[in-house]
Amino acid sequence: MSPRMPTFTSFALHPPIQFDSLSDQDRVRISTWSDTPLDLPERGTHFGLVQEGAAKLECSSGSFDICKGMYWSASGALRLTGGRGLIISQLDYRGFFHLGGPIESTGRLRYIDGCTDSLLIPPVQLGDPCLNLLHIPPHTRQTTHTHPSRRIGLIVAGSGRCVTPSGEQPLHPGLAFIIAANSLHSFYTDDEALLVIAFHPDSDFGPTHEHHPMINRTIIPDREAP
Repeated sequence: MSPRMPTFTSFALHPPIQFDSLSDQDRVRISTWSDTPLDLPERGTHFGLVQEGAAKLECSSGSFDICKGMYWSASGALRLTGGRGLIISQLDYRGFFHLGGPIESTGRLRYIDGCTDSLLIPPVQLGDPCLNLLHIPPHTRQTTHTHPSRRIGLIVAGSGRCVTPSGEQPLHPGLAFIIAANSLHSFYTDDEALLVIAFHPDSDFGPTHEHHPMINRTIIPDREAP
């Protein structure tokens, strides 16, 4: 894709597509699959979600039967058969194997304008990628906002629209999208809520060598002088 991409770019999961989306901030490969097998190379960590049907995930951690609403991250070579969904591969990054879901109907954390969010796959270290679940209630008019890096996502359920300075994009289940970095946008809903998977290529949250639960909760008593 061109480095000067539009604010909001959308694409369907079918027919399957694959393309590299490279920027100064992140190196990402985006893939969709639909019934036909998909093989991904060893390079990078692959974050995915099953939008429809039942699928089989095969990777170095094993072989797993996964269903609608399940999500994962896996590093290295990967094969998917059956079902339909979206995969975002963060190139030149090695994350943990993670398998979860099906996703819940709302988020666990407060977000802007009455929306909620869950951190489905957290960053291994500060600055690493993460995968989120965003819930936008009915009759929401989000405050116009930006993000410092791109957002890659998938509409899992519900309907609404993404409003940008250049117009409105209808949103429906199975629609994948990219929102360009630092681009003004907001999500609107009417009578239905929206449930969205959102991939962040970076994070300002996460453990560091100096700050993580193990070291923070390790107390070394003062030693008395002999």
